[in-house]
Amino acid sequence: MTTLVIVLGSTLALIVGAFLVVAWRDRRRQSLPEDSAAAREAAGTQQRYAAERHGRQGDVWRNGQSQGSP
Repeated sequence: MTTLVIVLGSTLALIVGAFLVVAWRDRRRQSLPEDSAAAREAAGTQQRYAAERHGRQGDVWRNGQSQGSP
């Protein structure tokens, strides 16, 4: 029984320690200005592609409507 408690306690301490090390490391990491600029550029590109896709879908819908009416 004592061995089980020691093994479980050690495992729990190891897990908590690993979690704290990772959390500490991530807090110390600082984003560079290039990272935020790249993120803004990627978001702009994604929005542009979404707008183009939306426009193409509208064209397809309008063409379908005009072809269906006599």
